[in-house]
Amino acid sequence: MVSYRNGRINEEIKKDVSNTIQNKIKDPRLSAMVSVTKVDTTKDLSYTKIYVSIFGNELAKKETIQALKSSTGLMRKEIGAHVKLRHVPQVIIEVDETIERAIHLETIFHQIKDKDNEKNEHEKNMDDINEEDATEENSDED
Repeated sequence: MVSYRNGRINEEIKKDVSNTIQNKIKDPRLSAMVSVTKVDTTKDLSYTKIYVSIFGNELAKKETIQALKSSTGLMRKEIGAHVKLRHVPQVIIEVDETIERAIHLETIFHQIKDKDNEKNEHEKNMDDINEEDATEENSDED
């Protein structure tokens, strides 16, 4: 469990790194759609993992990650300037694929739902045909 102090530090670093990515990194490889989703700082404040979500194709994601990893020095400098800590943690950039996983799972759920609806529709049609056959047999008996 993250302590209250560590949680506050994570939030401050998240705000500061988000601001740095949007306003201070001028790398042309950087995609316009980058968001910091989570920050995990070790208890001893020596390392901070910054999870980013990148919107775009695989090439854009790869280039953006390279741009972010080459900008870790600037991020660390900005963290040191804005977040009051005795020692500024080393910055580690990680890709957060939670959104992609959620979209993938949602697609699977929709496929299952569509197949289930098709099955139910087919069963309903079969029941209607069976009822029509039963009605015809009853009218033939009269």
